[in-house]
Amino acid sequence: MNVLIIEDEPELRRQIIDRFIATGWRAEGTGDGPEGLYLASEYGFDAAVVDLGLPGLSGLEIIRRLRTQQSLLPILILTARDRWQDKVEGLEAGADDYLVKPFHQEELVARLRALVRRAAGTASRELRIGPLRMDLNTEQLWVKDREIELTAYEYRLIEQLATSRGKVLSKQALADQLYPHDEDRESNVIEVLVGRLRRKLDPRGELSPIETLRGRGYRLSLATEPGDGDDA
Repeated sequence: MNVLIIEDEPELRRQIIDRFIATGWRAEGTGDGPEGLYLASEYGFDAAVVDLGLPGLSGLEIIRRLRTQQSLLPILILTARDRWQDKVEGLEAGADDYLVKPFHQEELVARLRALVRRAAGTASRELRIGPLRMDLNTEQLWVKDREIELTAYEYRLIEQLATSRGKVLSKQALADQLYPHDEDRESNVIEVLVGRLRRKLDPRGELSPIETLRGRGYRLSLATEPGDGDDA
């Protein structure tokens, strides 16, 4: 998962980023309102943590502009303002959740996981697509009850494909999810990861789990079998 943190307190921003990285996520941060809006608008983040009191552009205005752009990015407000009126204003602006400072890092992580699951239509801990089963909390994956050992990048890639529900994801979109936008990377890194995933998920060549669409990108192509679906 790739999370954007828009928070103007440098130490708190660093602590949140460190916590997310320790969880196995990717995280980027900024303390500037206009830059935060730009990053949230232009890059493929899975969720955003937004402070309300930001220089240049308030957190509420960032949220309003994103929703005006029809952005479905899950957004959690993080602020020291604890009046119920502030909470209502934030939620009405388009935020999905609200956490008041001071807070426990574990609660922040849990709330973001829940937001992303809801946004992907996966309110349960498990996602099932045909013979593939994923636990989005523990980041484990099974194919026909055989657990597959994946690296962190391999897991993030298959999670993006799985939670996109059959949509075609370009190499650039996948790379933006897996790596910071300003990080140098080889042009074929996504092809390499896809190749490794195919070998691990389908060593006998029976499933063809990841489809390549020439000039467009990749799509998870596992058919949903009768009786399969998200666990309640």
